[in-house]
Amino acid sequence: MHIPKKGLRALGIAESYAGREHSTLAGIVMRKDLITDGCAFSRVTVGGMDATDGILRIVHTLGRRDINVILLSGCVIAFFNIIDPGRVFECTGLPVICVTYEESAGLEGDIRHHFPGDTARLDAYRRLGTRTPHILPDGQTMYLRSWGLDPADAGLLCTAFTCDGKTPEPLRVARITARAVHRFIS
Repeated sequence: MHIPKKGLRALGIAESYAGREHSTLAGIVMRKDLITDGCAFSRVTVGGMDATDGILRIVHTLGRRDINVILLSGCVIAFFNIIDPGRVFECTGLPVICVTYEESAGLEGDIRHHFPGDTARLDAYRRLGTRTPHILPDGQTMYLRSWGLDPADAGLLCTAFTCDGKTPEPLRVARITARAVHRFIS
């Protein structure tokens, strides 16, 4: 992947979850020069295990061959509905970067509390592995996990798509869009 390329496209996927039965996912295709040129939506079950399928539905709906990377706003969404980024990478052939913003001791205790005996969910969480801190030029820190892309390149890519604060633009716009759509359909 040629990170300096202006036309490089990221698919940013974020959710809007408001304690209902479903969470709305928005996928925004954005060029590195911050031009938005695609959008798709999906729904996943709150507390379910269908987040990966929801991500793949967005990719399939878009049907684009010019997307270079997928950015995810977290790997655990919709009340512990755990995404399998490795499967997303395998199914799409696109590198996947999961971005989070807070330092954390992890979610194993919360998963055990809310889903006692759910070893499949706990195993899915453990397979995510550890996060790598990435410090942006303004000193803010984001935490990354990447599949199909070296962690250093994942950091460079996130920096290239971040113009204000610590949220890459495709994820910021996807989150805003998911909230608007979620309110509209609810």
